[in-house]
Amino acid sequence: MAQSSSASDLSPWTAVLLLAPLTAVMLLILIYPLGLTLWTSLYNGRFSFDAYAELASSTLFLRVLRNTFEIAVGGTLVSLLFGYPVALHLAAQPPRKRTAYLIMVMLPFWTSILVKSFALVAVFGNQGLINQFLGFVSGGTVNLPMMFNRVGVILGMINFLLPFMILSILGSLLSLDRRLILAAETMGAGPLRIFWKITLPLSMPGVLAGVLINITLSIGMYITPALLGGRQDMMVANLVDFYTRQTLDWTAASATAMVLLILSGLLVAMLGKVRGAAGLAGAGA
Repeated sequence: MAQSSSASDLSPWTAVLLLAPLTAVMLLILIYPLGLTLWTSLYNGRFSFDAYAELASSTLFLRVLRNTFEIAVGGTLVSLLFGYPVALHLAAQPPRKRTAYLIMVMLPFWTSILVKSFALVAVFGNQGLINQFLGFVSGGTVNLPMMFNRVGVILGMINFLLPFMILSILGSLLSLDRRLILAAETMGAGPLRIFWKITLPLSMPGVLAGVLINITLSIGMYITPALLGGRQDMMVANLVDFYTRQTLDWTAASATAMVLLILSGLLVAMLGKVRGAAGLAGAGA
């Protein structure tokens, strides 16, 4: 209580001074670059929305945008397919064992995504570990096409996305009222019926949150599709790089970046709605 009262007794000027360094950093590394990007997308000798109109009629941009959402949704669905059983298993473990397993789930965060993507090149390549192992088992030469295509991109993204899916679902599973399951068991319901009628519906807020998090992270992917994907798997972030380094069209690059930012913002807003609804449902329960 003493700490709470002392924090609330801060004068407005003291609060301003404490927030000033962080505000200056945010202005320097976030607000200014975003403002400059917005300015570049709108001003090319005169103010206009020509860059956005060109994007809307650009076959390249529309195809890349479609690729982006196809890859993002595909990676998210695969992450959900593998992540839900893992989260379900973790939720059933005692706290001590669950902690050990969570450390294993968090291991991908310990390594840079750039390093992991280069490592996956050695794993998925024609002479990579997987093809060499399959060739050793079959006694022949195996060249599964797992590089420079959509399969490689999705597999590379899963390595980064899966922990977010597992943790989101696990939070919902741990918040379930165990008395509901005990009551269902008392009434004679089997494990499968309990899962379909109780566990799955009540875990949907975590599933939706994990899906939105994964899609939001996926649509901004750059390194993974650049290293593991092919020319037909370009995503929006790669298109920004193409405009800045290949065609030197900074106006189109800025407009593309702003479209990506708006899409990400909409997904984040949807995520906030899902979490808010989940919080209200939990409070009501």
